[in-house]
Amino acid sequence: MNKFFVAALAMSAVLFADVAHAAISVKDDGGNTVTLSKPAQRIISLAPHATELIFAAGGGDRIVGTVGYSDYPAAALKIPRVGSHQQIDVERIIALKPDLLVVWLHGNSERQLEHVRKLGIPFYFSEPKKLADIPTSIERLGMLMGTEQQANKVAAAERTELARLTEQYRNRPTVRMFYQVWGKPVYTLNGGNIMSDVIRLCGGENVFANLAIPAPVVTTEAVLLENPEVMMTGDRQAEKSGGLEIWKQYKNLLAVKNDNLFSVDADLVNRAGPRLIEGAAMVCEKLELARSRRSNKPAIR
Repeated sequence: MNKFFVAALAMSAVLFADVAHAAISVKDDGGNTVTLSKPAQRIISLAPHATELIFAAGGGDRIVGTVGYSDYPAAALKIPRVGSHQQIDVERIIALKPDLLVVWLHGNSERQLEHVRKLGIPFYFSEPKKLADIPTSIERLGMLMGTEQQANKVAAAERTELARLTEQYRNRPTVRMFYQVWGKPVYTLNGGNIMSDVIRLCGGENVFANLAIPAPVVTTEAVLLENPEVMMTGDRQAEKSGGLEIWKQYKNLLAVKNDNLFSVDADLVNRAGPRLIEGAAMVCEKLELARSRRSNKPAIR
């Protein structure tokens, strides 16, 4: 065989290998470029919502470690734990030899993560700020894992449902509402949280959207002064009120007078994962119920 032909074949093989293992680069939610030399095979998820996003993108079988409350889908319960979203076991993470960590920007210990970062393990920061970011996150994770076919399919379905909800509630009358994260003390969310995007989608207005702190503590007096038409919280047990019963004593509160104290499934609304769009539909239904209970049009503030 001609030696030049052999050399050409060898060069073609090298070029083909380079293409097959071309670097994969995507932007994460922190604006950082995440680059992998090949699709991720051993992933550690350090937040429950991130676990759900990875499963949705077709990489559930590649998660080798995760944190507490990563309980959906059911297969996630079988994955070894490496701590909680606030405290992680660095030694355990290192022992699992991950080639990608998916972390929550504000939920994980920065000090511990910095120690892991020095080991050279790639990080993907996950914190969707708007509902439209969720299908984008699924697509990006699919690229990092080489599972684009499933990821793109799921992302397309999410966008279709989001577009449907947007169209359905686009011109509905505004409902001023208060979202309670916790009742003792009373925590809420400002306008930068993805839950406020859900509220906006449904034609609602977060009465504390303008506060600077992402998850501020508010006083009883501040809530009464705002006099929201709807009060809502997330609870993992549908029959519970999620702490909203503390407001029932205030008979002149508009939300109390109109019986608009609503609890929705916390797992659907408190995680910025694929199920949040399903949760958004539930929130929209509650606000529509509140509209139906109006005796007359409330004053626009």
